[in-house]
Amino acid sequence: MDDEISLNPHRTKLACWVCVFVLLFIVFPSPLCQKQKCPQAAFSAGADHQVMVREVQQAEKTDMRRGNYVVPRYVVKRQHLFHPIIQKAADRYEIDPALVKAIIMVESSYNPKAVSSKGAMGLMQLMPGTARALGVEDGFNPEHNIEAGVKYLRQLINRFDGDTKLALAAYNAGIRKVRKHAGIPPYKATQYYVKKVFEYYRYYKEIMTGSSNKA
Repeated sequence: MDDEISLNPHRTKLACWVCVFVLLFIVFPSPLCQKQKCPQAAFSAGADHQVMVREVQQAEKTDMRRGNYVVPRYVVKRQHLFHPIIQKAADRYEIDPALVKAIIMVESSYNPKAVSSKGAMGLMQLMPGTARALGVEDGFNPEHNIEAGVKYLRQLINRFDGDTKLALAAYNAGIRKVRKHAGIPPYKATQYYVKKVFEYYRYYKEIMTGSSNKA
């Protein structure tokens, strides 16, 4: 009787491994599931989601290659996941979402865990002091980071009377240095930063406009 109801140790181990694999599949949906836009992978629905899908599909064909720069495929896949957060913050602070995408591309290449040598963190590379002033709880949280970064950008644009280039220079080098030089500071890093943001801004503007027209 005891022999009949005792469990085979090999079968017990096999059952445990099956359970583990099932749990992993539930927690981490497969790439096939993501490509098919199943519920776990979908961040938004409707026309906005269709715009993102078209943006990704077009980018993956060409690696987002335009002019003298390129957006790698892995960045494309990241950026479309953050699109709803970017759009929400851009709408709230009346900033072109294409500009926000360009800043994130130049600042962190869409890496939410990025940390600079000076301590700037997250997608929009917020300095710790700036993050605290903006009430950021977690600088590595994409929603917190983007919300604060776009809010700060709006403050800078207002401070410099709508001059986006000066606002970008201040975002990179600081308000005092822009005031001191009465324009974009004569630093190669800052001048290069402003130039690259505008290059990507034109790119994202074109991509988003084209995707919206097809929607």
